[in-house]
Amino acid sequence: AVVSTQSTGMIKKIKDSGANLAICQWGFDDEANHLCLQNELPAVRWVGGPEIELIAIATGGRIVPRFSELTPEKLGYAGKVREIEFGTTKDRMLVIEDCKNTRAVTLFLRGSNSMIVQEAKRSIWDAMCVIRNLVRDNRIVYGGGSNEISCAVAVSAAADKVPSIEQYAMRAFADALESVPMALAENSGFAPFATLAEVKSRQIKENNPRLGIDCMDNGENDMKEQHVIETLIGKKQQIMLATQLVRMILKIDDVRSPGEEE
Repeated sequence: AVVSTQSTGMIKKIKDSGANLAICQWGFDDEANHLCLQNELPAVRWVGGPEIELIAIATGGRIVPRFSELTPEKLGYAGKVREIEFGTTKDRMLVIEDCKNTRAVTLFLRGSNSMIVQEAKRSIWDAMCVIRNLVRDNRIVYGGGSNEISCAVAVSAAADKVPSIEQYAMRAFADALESVPMALAENSGFAPFATLAEVKSRQIKENNPRLGIDCMDNGENDMKEQHVIETLIGKKQQIMLATQLVRMILKIDDVRSPGEEE
């Protein structure tokens, strides 16, 4: 009787605050569920931690740990809450629509098997990372290996002006940059050395750093015309990470072969 009275008091506090839907993270028992039904208070008895945080962001509400802290100012808003069924297994999902924060969205991915769903998830994650990079720094470079070829030409030209032995390291760095357009040409079915040499000579002759590998064989090497771009911050991170990896390997002064005796 005491537990029932406490549960009734909690439900009364929820309704007095003006709430018409309760969402609980840690769940509640069957008796509390029955009392919610008697008092015409719809409730979701268990929602995961990350999900309830996303719901709070979308609806503009606050997560309240105690009933005594519940006030009308901490309530969120949603225009529609409904349950849908999908798939041959009739899986159920709770959908909260017309939220206060219209910038919060949920992507629902479906596929014939888990591998396709995971691949789609990775693709969307990559696209979101590109948008994040553009928000951080909206500068772009042209893709198709054009920026790597342009950088390799610039580094080689700078190496010619260095009188010390460091010029060999700079030329090696320029050769490493050219491995990206060579890989693009090879993966596209072109002769990698011939294709790279042709594009590189055209860049120098025409003074056009936008020329890259025509992977789609459209007859156009200008990446600006093909709308092939990359984020500057992403390209910088790639080159810096590769450089740091090589430096780490060069610091190793002892290499052990498989099968070598202790």
